[in-house]
Amino acid sequence: MSDAVTRGIRVRVRAQFVPEHSEPDEERYYFAYHVTITNEGARPAKLVSRHWIITDGAGQVHEVKGAGVVGQQPRLAPGEAFEYTSACPLPTPVGSMYGTYQMVTDAGDAFEARIAPFTLALPTALN
Repeated sequence: MSDAVTRGIRVRVRAQFVPEHSEPDEERYYFAYHVTITNEGARPAKLVSRHWIITDGAGQVHEVKGAGVVGQQPRLAPGEAFEYTSACPLPTPVGSMYGTYQMVTDAGDAFEARIAPFTLALPTALN
């Protein structure tokens, strides 16, 4: 699990291997990740975009940028949380992800909320 707080925005991520969507013989490993974004600060903030950096076990890096998350741009008032689940395919049984969410306060102040690194791995790959 990863956990980071930036300017009152806490981002927690938990990842898991999804065997029913994976084909190890074809070098396709599918990982789901569940994200909880909580506004622990004093001001509302809206998530406007995301930037992920994904590294597979061979060291290949892939970047993903886009508006919002899962088709939404949630605005979080103080004390509110937003949760979603997404997925990442990899050609290797182990990899990692980290990144940022671009946030904007109601006053127009933009900042990046950090997503701490987390591991994507088959349960047996870490033993």
